[in-house]
Amino acid sequence: MKPVDFQILLVLVEGPCHGYGLMKEVERESNGEIRLEIGSLYRLLARLLDEGIIEETEGDERRRFYRISRAGRRALRAEASRLEGLVELARARNVLTGSDS
Repeated sequence: MKPVDFQILLVLVEGPCHGYGLMKEVERESNGEIRLEIGSLYRLLARLLDEGIIEETEGDERRRFYRISRAGRRALRAEASRLEGLVELARARNVLTGSDS
């Protein structure tokens, strides 16, 4: 899973959100490491919709809201588990100790 997909799903696991809100929350939660432009955001959302990872949900007449699907929750859990395994491996190899020696 791409890091940006993971970040979007992390936002949506908290509840439905519209595109602009997603863009801002992803930027905030990633400490500015992931900055989405409007055009790329909506292409990403269209892809995630096509893959069944997210769904459109009820919103207001001005905005489209999105939520994580069941398949999206499974994918998010699987990716989080994969990343957890990598972090455990990095710890076991003292990669995260802060020492460069």
